[in-house]
Amino acid sequence: MEGKPKQILIADDEVDILEIVGYNLSKEGYEIYTAKDGNEALDKARQLNPDLIILDIMMPKKTGVEVCQILRSQPAFQDTLIIFLTALSDESSHIKGLETGADDYVSKPISPKVLTSRVNALFRRVSNKETGKTISVGNVLIDPVKFLVTINNEEIILAKKEFELLYLLASRPGRVFLRNEILSQVWGNDVIVGDRTIDVHIRKVRQKLGVDCITTVKGVGYKFEL
Repeated sequence: MEGKPKQILIADDEVDILEIVGYNLSKEGYEIYTAKDGNEALDKARQLNPDLIILDIMMPKKTGVEVCQILRSQPAFQDTLIIFLTALSDESSHIKGLETGADDYVSKPISPKVLTSRVNALFRRVSNKETGKTISVGNVLIDPVKFLVTINNEEIILAKKEFELLYLLASRPGRVFLRNEILSQVWGNDVIVGDRTIDVHIRKVRQKLGVDCITTVKGVGYKFEL
């Protein structure tokens, strides 16, 4: 990897998982830190401000979801990548995780190869977004470098996936983006999510913006227009 290595914090109460995940990611050139429970994860996240945090959902003291909610409520962690590790296979658990601001989830038992692929894919997409141009439509300004959205000069805080979704739609005002396009360009081919995930994120973006700018084209997809 070029330049300063990315820092990754792995939080899981299973020592074997910390070791195998840490080993495989360190081979990729990442700088690895670990935590064994939710409180330790919060403490180390605040100390390190890592580039990515991998959270086990069912941890003692604080769950991964609770840790994610706390971190996402703080400006310093709005852009931090977060992946959930979960033994929960039902869709509602995955949706809940994504709603709290996670960027991805990986089901247990963990395949180190799959997890490494997901991590690399997330960092690639962030790198691609950093070269993007600022979008200005009416009174809405979207800056992909700062991950900043302003409406009438008022800053709106969006989670990373919410921002990426808005940026994609606003990049071509009036154009209808198909659901499979949105899934591919926002979540990527390495991540398996369903249509419900898009609906959840669209709803949260609408609520936060407070502006009627995302239109549903029934049975097709979504478009951005003011």
